[in-house]
Amino acid sequence: MVVYGMQLPVQSQSTLYAESWEAAAGPADLLAVARAADALGFDYLACCDHVAIPRRLAAAMSTVWYDPVATLAYLAAATERVRLLSHVAVVGLRHPLVTAKAYATLDHLSGGRLVLGVGAGHVREEFDAVGADFDGRGGVLDETIDALRAALGPEEYPAHEGPRFAFRDLGQRPRPAQDRVPVWVGGSSPAAVRRAALKGDGWLPQGDPRGRLPEQIARLTRLREEAGIEAPITVGAITEALYVGEPGWDTGRRTLHGKPQALAESLRAYGEMGVHQIQVRFRSRGRTELTDQMAAFAAEVAPHLST
Repeated sequence: MVVYGMQLPVQSQSTLYAESWEAAAGPADLLAVARAADALGFDYLACCDHVAIPRRLAAAMSTVWYDPVATLAYLAAATERVRLLSHVAVVGLRHPLVTAKAYATLDHLSGGRLVLGVGAGHVREEFDAVGADFDGRGGVLDETIDALRAALGPEEYPAHEGPRFAFRDLGQRPRPAQDRVPVWVGGSSPAAVRRAALKGDGWLPQGDPRGRLPEQIARLTRLREEAGIEAPITVGAITEALYVGEPGWDTGRRTLHGKPQALAESLRAYGEMGVHQIQVRFRSRGRTELTDQMAAFAAEVAPHLST
């Protein structure tokens, strides 16, 4: 069965996807959307991660990037069942023990609803500002995942010994509520797919059109088989922009819209190619239209996602 989650509005406002109404929105809007997602059966809510945006990228990316731990913790207190995904945490910007402290606390406070999505990052100035290794960020991420596996495990005094990070006999409580916090690896480069295959509990593609996903999934599967990894992995996909029904306004030529049955038929193709969770995104002109779209999707499209 294919489950569905969504990226939160407002918390990141790149021109690639932000709607115009989000510029004037704030905490109340985030809260309303999170509560709607919780009530409507969405599997997760996702929040992005950037520390600071350089001027050269600000026009396209904006400088609005809420902190994922603070944002998801705020929304955890107002929800009951929806999972909380960092999509993705640029964990190379921080020491693994710092990351573990924040996310272990979030999992503890939310009753075990954290999904830790991680990625390598792409903004050099951000790394330079905090003294992190941009050129070596792939290797840093590989080791950081290993370090986080230890630091987010059940042991009060986790231990890790690697070329960049080493710790032992340092206690961290509270421990996560989950015995094993799921780690989903983001990115679509060959290195990212290999990292997801060998180190991840899930894979979060970044920008793959649906036509490219089958070959990516086949490679992911092959790499795990060659490594002798038998545990299941959660394969994700970001869908095209959606609008349930006929919008009556220009939603852009790449938006899927129309009758719920037709949308469900189109989205079922993801499950047929081996995707387990889809991240849906809706076109909207305001918070009310967004939550109405979420409700329409949950009631009229989601029940037909599995054949």
